[in-house]
Amino acid sequence: MVKTVAEAFNPRANSIGFLRWLMAFLVIFSHAGPLAGFYNGEDLGTQISEEQSLGGVAVAGFFFFSGFLITKSRMGRSSTLRYFWRRALRIMPLWWATLLLIAFALGPIAWIKSTGGISGYFGATTDSPLTYFINNMWLTISQQNIAGMGGELPFGAVTWNGSAWTLVYEFRAYILVGVLGMFGVLANRWIAGAVAGGIIVLACVQWLQAADLTQLSPLFGDIYYLLLFAPFAFGMLFALFGDKIPLDDRVAVGAIIVAGATYAFGGWLVFGQYLFCYFLFWVGIRATRLQNWEKHGDFSYGIYIFAWPVMQFAAYFGLQNAGWLAYHLVIVVVLHLMAFCSWHLIEKPAMTLKNWTPAPVAWLLRKWEPLSLRAKSRLVNPAYSSTAFAARLRAKTTEDGA
Repeated sequence: MVKTVAEAFNPRANSIGFLRWLMAFLVIFSHAGPLAGFYNGEDLGTQISEEQSLGGVAVAGFFFFSGFLITKSRMGRSSTLRYFWRRALRIMPLWWATLLLIAFALGPIAWIKSTGGISGYFGATTDSPLTYFINNMWLTISQQNIAGMGGELPFGAVTWNGSAWTLVYEFRAYILVGVLGMFGVLANRWIAGAVAGGIIVLACVQWLQAADLTQLSPLFGDIYYLLLFAPFAFGMLFALFGDKIPLDDRVAVGAIIVAGATYAFGGWLVFGQYLFCYFLFWVGIRATRLQNWEKHGDFSYGIYIFAWPVMQFAAYFGLQNAGWLAYHLVIVVVLHLMAFCSWHLIEKPAMTLKNWTPAPVAWLLRKWEPLSLRAKSRLVNPAYSSTAFAARLRAKTTEDGA
């Protein structure tokens, strides 16, 4: 019997954690081209596809799973403020720690290796390490370089974290879902589905060059919005219509075959990536032996966020000269150790604060509660909202009717 996505998915027993870990390593192998000189200095996968590297394929998978999981989370009963607080806790603490690590540990050591001393590093007048944190702390990478470093490397890498540009788009996707939830759109899956489907249609228009989307909005002048929001929106559809989407073995096998063909011969961005995402979800459900992959922690974010700076740091010491196998073994081991530490020392402790409210904020919320309740009573439609407040309104309406 073929189950639907909603029937097959168990939030406590699935292999999505393994797949996210695997995709984090696809990004590493892809970036070993421009950072270590392998694959003729090109991202892995671009030798086959004219549309996307294997790192880009992995990022699409990341966004697909984020779209599914974040939408499922937002459809719960947490408040809008609590939702954004939890999303910030998941992204920001490790991001801030990574910026500090680069500016005050990896950067100085690499500078000493290149120049023979620390002189000039902290006093740099261009791209100072003292401004690296504050210029990048809100996810938008305003300062790529530190003290003009990188030009002396064999492959000229001048940005200290070339993978991190996707984080701001991911958080903006979180904002989209948060706003949809705030206005009750997610409680009506046809309206929410129309939003998600519209994003996918616009992405197809963008890649087919069927229209100038900047005529709709200057926002579409940045092609990365639709590049990343499209797989995220596809994940939203899996969350919204899980009871309608069959998880069929035959469809999954056909999907990965056709997706592979589009990757090699064209059509990946228009429809191949969505077939790939379907296959990913199927694996996440079917690979039952990998369901305990995260028993020691969720390392995917740590691996992803540390990979580029560690690989660039290694280039200062010529690790790439040890050969492909030795290079990757060292990088994989180091990143696992760093991700393990970051999970247990930063990420997991930060998430213990997901239900915490600072005392001043709690005081303000209590003080303004009467005004807040009046505003919510006017703005919140209990028929279309999944918040706890809407649930109380529905219960009160039922009691009054009885």
